[in-house]
Amino acid sequence: MQPDEPQLVEDSQQGNLSAFNTIVERYQSQVYNVAARILGDRFLAEDVAQETFISAHRAIKGFRGGSLKAWLLRIASNQSYDTIRSKKRRPADSLEESMENPNFSVPSSEPGPEQMALQSELQEKIQQAISSLPTDQRAVLVFIDVQGLSYDETAEAVGTSIGTVKSRLSRARARVRDALMEHRELLPDQFRQV
Repeated sequence: MQPDEPQLVEDSQQGNLSAFNTIVERYQSQVYNVAARILGDRFLAEDVAQETFISAHRAIKGFRGGSLKAWLLRIASNQSYDTIRSKKRRPADSLEESMENPNFSVPSSEPGPEQMALQSELQEKIQQAISSLPTDQRAVLVFIDVQGLSYDETAEAVGTSIGTVKSRLSRARARVRDALMEHRELLPDQFRQV
């Protein structure tokens, strides 16, 4: 039987590293996925996920309840945006560096090479559409549509009201839909509008 979340938090606050490691194991894939979707880069996402848990370990004594998952994902999104701001100040100049660090794309499960290429291109367009969103809309979209958080958890994670979360999500979905409609040929038939 796995320990419950409040007990893990309490033990971690008391300095129990094993309890904190259990928290890391429980949430590492979700933290990584949020970072990967926000950044669009799996290698940077690995670094951000690691930094997220380092920051969380340092700050766990200040955690005052609520959703631990939302708290961790908020740290991950903040770390991701810090990384984006940092990269804008120091953009990658070398072609070699950009080749070593390709954009994040989700591999397709389709067997045919043509279908795989189309699916890969669609995933790239989806990631580009998500990456083009304003940061507040991007975070809400990633938390709800990618990570499956509730409106309540998302509101807690981004530090705003549920109404604001709903309006940001609506605007984000509309912008992604509009961006994808520019590439209708990549969409499955049931999503193509005439």
